[in-house]
Amino acid sequence: MPRPHLRRRLAAGALALATTAATLTLAPTAAEAVVLPNNFKSVGYMPSWSGNVNSIQYGKLTHINYAFVLPNGDGSLRPVENPGKLSSLVSLGRANNVKVSIAVGGWNDGDDSAFEALAANSGTRTAFVNNLIAFVNQYNLDGVDMDWEYPDPGASANNYTLLMQQLGSALHSRGKLLTAAVVSEGYYVDGVPTAVFSSVDWLNIMAYDGGSPHANYDWSIASVNRWKSRGLPAAKAVLGVPFYSRPGYYTYSALVGMDPANANRDCTTVGGAQQCYNGVPTVKRKTQWAMANAGGMMNWELSQDTTGSTSLVSAIYDTVTGGGTPPSGRTGPITGIGGACVDVAAASTANGTAIQLYGCNGTAAQSWTVAGDGTLRALGKCLDVTSAGTANGTKIQLWDCNGTGAQTWAAQSNGTLRNPASGRCLDATGNSSANGTRLQIWDCFGGANQVWRLPA
Repeated sequence: MPRPHLRRRLAAGALALATTAATLTLAPTAAEAVVLPNNFKSVGYMPSWSGNVNSIQYGKLTHINYAFVLPNGDGSLRPVENPGKLSSLVSLGRANNVKVSIAVGGWNDGDDSAFEALAANSGTRTAFVNNLIAFVNQYNLDGVDMDWEYPDPGASANNYTLLMQQLGSALHSRGKLLTAAVVSEGYYVDGVPTAVFSSVDWLNIMAYDGGSPHANYDWSIASVNRWKSRGLPAAKAVLGVPFYSRPGYYTYSALVGMDPANANRDCTTVGGAQQCYNGVPTVKRKTQWAMANAGGMMNWELSQDTTGSTSLVSAIYDTVTGGGTPPSGRTGPITGIGGACVDVAAASTANGTAIQLYGCNGTAAQSWTVAGDGTLRALGKCLDVTSAGTANGTKIQLWDCNGTGAQTWAAQSNGTLRNPASGRCLDATGNSSANGTRLQIWDCFGGANQVWRLPA
């Protein structure tokens, strides 16, 4: 996480440059809370020193980590900052079906000596685990997010493994979560041995404070792939995004307050210096990638976001749910001729995978989200006309969502799905309903092989 003195500077900057573009919205009710498709996680950090728990968009998040509680070298915990805020966060989270964990540690001005000491022997490890369990029980929390920044490769890493294994066993036996925030690249990656992977529910990969420009798309994806290449399962890889700029640490909300157009940029000039961050398009693009290749998205941190149409939390949520709230976000099978289902061949997420008809089987390869932007989405990608073709017989494939006309479909009153860019309709080749029948575009005529039933 960004260093504490910088965190406080961020908070001050947010007050001094408060956005006028954001529109305050009330937290959704429990009835509006959702479980995101495919158990996708949207994780946000809420710092003890900044932000209002009543302004959080609970209905668009799955997990919130309260930052931070600090350890002592003997395994005890220091008093948590703003305990009333933590209690309120837990109450609101519970009412909105959002799980709340305590984040332990943080940058702490680079001082991880307490972690080094407590992890070094079994007595203090056990004291630390017992004290954390008592803390979780006291505040009715759902788990612990370990944020030791950072164990060194070698003896420190071995002690970290022993600590995480013991803590994971204690939490999981009580039905609680164990997650951890980890560095994006470099020397300290090896400070988290692969043996830890089986002890955590997932890792929050801090893919920020690096890359040029800051936290750019390619660098961030490479950060997650680095962890996956070490054996971390995709479902346990959660991609972190910054809600602030570097090098000046302006909050995203402050940048949007200066110029609403900054919401759609990744860099802007403030006081003669370039500030780089992640705007809405990049956050959406990263989310699309994570839907196909990872287990979720994480942000640092919630108080730095806007709450209106420029919100980055909303950008993540809208991408995962297909562009908006129900009814446009409805999800389920699309059926065609003979009652066969529109299917992603072999459930592959590779660009160019064939879209076909297949017997309905209830798998994710046949679960389509009708998005508010006119796209049809499955497995984190879009139903796409190959090479943006417009000729009869052009095949349909799965492709990264990119906002082009090749991925837009308009439902017609006769049940057809028209692609406005080509003027042609989604069509089952050869008027067939056999397994493996490829989908294509063809002149619209409303035959049985062009009539589709969208999710209810």
